[in-house]
Amino acid sequence: MTTATTPNQTQLLTTGQTGRAAKARTRRPLRVSRVIYSVLAIVIALGWVFPVYWMINSSLLPNRTLQSFIPTFFPVNGSLNNYANTLADGTFFSALGISLSVTLIAVFFCLLFAFLAAVAISRFRFKGRKRFVLAVLIVQMLPAEGLFIAQYKMVASVGLLNSVIGLSVIYTAAVVPFTIWMLRGFVAGIPADLEEAAMVDGLSRTQAFLRITFPLLAPGLVASGVFAFLQAWNEFTVALVLLPAEAMQTLPLWLRGFIQASATRETDWGQVMAASTLVAVPVIIFFLIVQGRMTSGLVSGAVKG
Repeated sequence: MTTATTPNQTQLLTTGQTGRAAKARTRRPLRVSRVIYSVLAIVIALGWVFPVYWMINSSLLPNRTLQSFIPTFFPVNGSLNNYANTLADGTFFSALGISLSVTLIAVFFCLLFAFLAAVAISRFRFKGRKRFVLAVLIVQMLPAEGLFIAQYKMVASVGLLNSVIGLSVIYTAAVVPFTIWMLRGFVAGIPADLEEAAMVDGLSRTQAFLRITFPLLAPGLVASGVFAFLQAWNEFTVALVLLPAEAMQTLPLWLRGFIQASATRETDWGQVMAASTLVAVPVIIFFLIVQGRMTSGLVSGAVKG
């Protein structure tokens, strides 16, 4: 027994089929473009990851293999001899201690000074505020190389050459201006109405800031701290000027010693790669710890500046 179809039902069926066909046609280009973008993203990611992989791969291979014209992409017969030879004289741990001390001191005082300055220029209106913000930008434009002689004479005059404190002071002064500019955006992005509402409930201005605003600034502080950490950890030229003694070396200066060995003997690139990997390990650990807050901090800091 068959059921007859009315003209309205036929029109509805036709419209439904046409709609499904149109959706199918629009989905295909979207899927194709999504695949293209995914492949492009994978290629770009591989371009970023490959140098790191090549460094680790080379650190596991002997020097004669690295000097061969045929590249070795997988360390099938690799070993940890390069790491053992790199750590044999114990200078790595001395340089690691100096780098950690200088970096942590610089990051702490940089965030402290930059935080107070960012709050001042974002929350208060005072005479000379715009000039101060302009001065922060101008300081960032000064070339670091032009300050070497003045920095050397200043640090030497107070007896802080070859010292962690002297280098930390210069690092802090170099990183604070940009950190102020970063934190200013985070502070300005938090409405002052939150503090005023807390003050209406009975809190003082300081209590309202510490209990309401400061926790909201944690991602911004982490993002700014990451910038300060990288600047202090990877810096080479200022450390070269202010730490002339061989016993006082940061990790970048210590790493330079493997390249300078080529003046007296053939450079062992396996040891150079092993040393580079050891220098990068603390940075990787630091990023793994703060990556979540750093991402949210970078995004929230772009909302309002």
